[in-house]
Amino acid sequence: MTEKKILKGFSKLTSTEKLRIAASGCADPDQAEEFFLSFLHPDPQIREILAGISENTISTYPLPYGIAPNFLINGKMYMVPMVIEESSVVAAAASAAGFWAVRGGFHAKVQSMIKNGQLHFLYRGDGVKLQEAMPEVETFLKKFTAAVTANMEKRGGGIRQITLKNRTDIIPHYYQLHAEFDTSDAMGANFINSCLEEFATGLDQYLDATPGFDKSDYEPLMAILSNYSDGCLVEVSVRCPLEQLDGIVSQLPGREFARRFVMAVEIARADVYRAVTHNKGIMNGVDAVVLSTGNDFRAIEAGAHAWAARSGHYRSLSEAGMSDTEFHFSLTMPMALGSIGGLTRLHPLAAKSMEILGMPGARELMMIAAAAGLANNFAAVRSLTTTGIQAGHMRMHLSNILLQLKATPEESVVVTEYFANKKVSYQAVADKLAGLRNKQ
Repeated sequence: MTEKKILKGFSKLTSTEKLRIAASGCADPDQAEEFFLSFLHPDPQIREILAGISENTISTYPLPYGIAPNFLINGKMYMVPMVIEESSVVAAAASAAGFWAVRGGFHAKVQSMIKNGQLHFLYRGDGVKLQEAMPEVETFLKKFTAAVTANMEKRGGGIRQITLKNRTDIIPHYYQLHAEFDTSDAMGANFINSCLEEFATGLDQYLDATPGFDKSDYEPLMAILSNYSDGCLVEVSVRCPLEQLDGIVSQLPGREFARRFVMAVEIARADVYRAVTHNKGIMNGVDAVVLSTGNDFRAIEAGAHAWAARSGHYRSLSEAGMSDTEFHFSLTMPMALGSIGGLTRLHPLAAKSMEILGMPGARELMMIAAAAGLANNFAAVRSLTTTGIQAGHMRMHLSNILLQLKATPEESVVVTEYFANKKVSYQAVADKLAGLRNKQ
């Protein structure tokens, strides 16, 4: 067995040295180095920006950057940038957006913009007494963090509330200072974490300076924002008369389509196995917009799934219903996005995405991303309850299969035409391509 050596000081090496070491694990190291270098941006300034965003960068990893047009949201039309590798997501979003654009479009609103975080600490003193002192503690901590919050307050944000949570039910002596923040158009992670770390020091000083308290009873553990932004909620919906759904699939009345659609969403609200895939379809659209604008899609994912399970049962994020005359479909979810700071201005493509969207503020960006999520969800459930998901998905996947099989442009045209009205599978495409090549 070959002994594996631990690399020490790797981060201190030059990018060329890091690349050489990484490429040495490939079959042809020289070719691998050239290959990695070929993906670096030709503009030195952009190359430097991209390298500085993360650590130990040896190359960049391109993903498809697509546009879904015809998103009519609150009466305003958008072309929505989407970064995603999964075939059919952008096409599905565009299809659903166009469908709803002639039926009133998406109606969206931001319910609230509060983000939160906690100072976690142990307190071995009198918890009741500490709770009684909280109004004074809150005032003290807001003054203590004034230098940190000054600029945010000028933009209309800042610390909104600080409360004490007694969690000795789960760990002896364990408490939280739970703080709520408004970060205006910034995502605000750094701002929130800076405030919370100041709270840790400030609470220590308060206990030391206030008669009746002993700071030796206090042990700070950690100070960190929460990505469960249940106070930062966006809602988006579509609705139309049932007759406007007639013909959505040949020979299927609108009322029958709506009945099947609503039942499918009810299943996703009741069955966890269906709910997870249902919500993944929503996040296809949301994540693609979040990623295109330089926001943190992992944070949005984590918060969304926690919200889906807030009742103690993991459920669909979206809801659907129908009356005697109308169909409606909606999505409500937490979404802590920023339109300034972070990568939204630093990453060149993220900045361009914001330009394409018309330089939206955080609230508007939340509504756009949520609309993309609902659009993808509508397209998926529409397919599932009518033609089946694979027919459309595999047609969109056909180009990927042809790439894998190294089809020429001429072969791709012939094969695409052949499968225009046929089921697509990898084997079927491979067989058709083999037949063409045997004839040649």
